[in-house]
Amino acid sequence: MTLQAKVVNVSGVLEGEVELVGDVFEVPANVGLLHQVVVAEEANRRRGTHSTKTRAEVSGGGAKPFRQKGTGNARQGSTRAPQFTGGGIVHGPRPRSYAQATPKKMVRAALRQALSDRAQGEAIFVLRGDLASPSTKAAVTIVRGAGLDGKGIALVALPGESSIVRSFRNLPDLMIATPASLLTRTVLTSDVVFFTEAALTAIVARLSQREGE
Repeated sequence: MTLQAKVVNVSGVLEGEVELVGDVFEVPANVGLLHQVVVAEEANRRRGTHSTKTRAEVSGGGAKPFRQKGTGNARQGSTRAPQFTGGGIVHGPRPRSYAQATPKKMVRAALRQALSDRAQGEAIFVLRGDLASPSTKAAVTIVRGAGLDGKGIALVALPGESSIVRSFRNLPDLMIATPASLLTRTVLTSDVVFFTEAALTAIVARLSQREGE
């Protein structure tokens, strides 16, 4: 049986259902692949700017803390050594990149599987029409009309659909993406994926198996 997505118009009225393309929304899940891609997406979000100073970088320590012999203590050459308070850090974190390269074929496959999971759970919705001007009130009406109050929503819209994006962006628990930037992580961490009609067409074009993998 072909999966369907509920369609809601900009007035918040349900207008039936639209058929979802099987190549994109009826793909069995591979948990290992989903895990690998989501871990890579999370790693790519890390800035890697953490840093600590070694004993060569901390200030001070120009003179010996005490004389070499006669004190009964171990000899010390600088108060900036790691064993002193305020000294350098040994093997501390340094700036680095956490980026993981993932083949595009794997990324598309994981995204298809995540969308299929949401489609099977009847968590794919389509927004029909456009808003003349940005209105958070209109976005609330749309969400309530679709019965999605309190749900975490991933809105997928084209860059040119600015009125819709600006209307929805003030809603709580909302993530916004374009068909080109939609991540597997975004789909799996949202209760519902809300496509505009144009965005749904674009994501199918991006992920269709006829794309020539």
